[in-house]
Amino acid sequence: MPASSAPRILISRLSHIGDCVLTIPILAGLRRRWPNAYIAWLVERPSHQLLEDHPAIDKTIVLNRGWMKSPDSVRRLQCMVRSHRFDVSIDPQSLTKSAILPWLARIPVRIGFARGVGRELAPILNNHKVQPRTAHVIDRTMELLKPLGIENRQVHFQMPIHPAADENIVTFLRQARLTDRFAVLNPGAGWPSRVWPAQRYADVAKFLAQKCNLASVVVWAGDQEREWANTIVSGSTGKTTLAPRTNLRELAALLARATLFVGSDTGPLHLAVAVGTRCVSMFGPTRPKHSGPYGKQHVALQQFYQAGTSRQRRGGDNLAMRAIQVDAVCSACEQVLSDELAPSVDQAA
Repeated sequence: MPASSAPRILISRLSHIGDCVLTIPILAGLRRRWPNAYIAWLVERPSHQLLEDHPAIDKTIVLNRGWMKSPDSVRRLQCMVRSHRFDVSIDPQSLTKSAILPWLARIPVRIGFARGVGRELAPILNNHKVQPRTAHVIDRTMELLKPLGIENRQVHFQMPIHPAADENIVTFLRQARLTDRFAVLNPGAGWPSRVWPAQRYADVAKFLAQKCNLASVVVWAGDQEREWANTIVSGSTGKTTLAPRTNLRELAALLARATLFVGSDTGPLHLAVAVGTRCVSMFGPTRPKHSGPYGKQHVALQQFYQAGTSRQRRGGDNLAMRAIQVDAVCSACEQVLSDELAPSVDQAA
């Protein structure tokens, strides 16, 4: 393990947005152990937007998607990573693409997950393998610090809010007359099986407006999600506003100003947690104990788990999501809104 008081450390978590957010807490553990360490993060676009300017990161190394398809790109990146002279790499993704560059760059200590959680060639390319004993992705990722002698499991995100992005969001909220408390509804999901019906979000928006005096903003990305968002706005017959097109930095700024987030197991859910917003989330083909919103101030709902292989669950029907009724989500919203003094993740031990 590093003998230096200022080791050079590379985190290799290339994608996806939510998983990158769930990896961020290891930064605080590394900084506490080595305040003078040089910490870099290897990441693909567009997730880099959330990492640049993070106070615990010295360098964000941004890769274009598809870089592994070009031998020239691989060789160039190999030389670039090697030039940093890293002492340690940490591979929370533990796939071939996240393990290959640290291996090619001959980083001496390469930490990843043992086979089972680690997949493809990663358990071979990483030379220090961790068999996790915890369930949640954040807790498992924190276990990767054990080979470095770091046992503290306090979870801190310290997610930066970019001033220009925040200014854009403030302008939108002022124009929409949403300068007070509001909820963010996110109907989108990375898997079709994670989608909760748009009309049900509209019913939740009506409930929030009528019973909780809380307006809603509906966020979206892409044409399909915009259609769902329009369905929610038109079907809520209340104080519901369509968000503008946002990049990840603007989405983070919007979520940081929200009182409540409602959505399924997606990147925006974990981003809302990271910026300190309370969440109500719906789960079908994934389990809350693995990837639910982290912290006791949130509520995760699941009627039943939609089992199957990863491929089957990814492309399957959203039957398990449809089993979650509007009344259950509305009750969860009331519960979360009634406990506004609950500690945030960054305050929790």
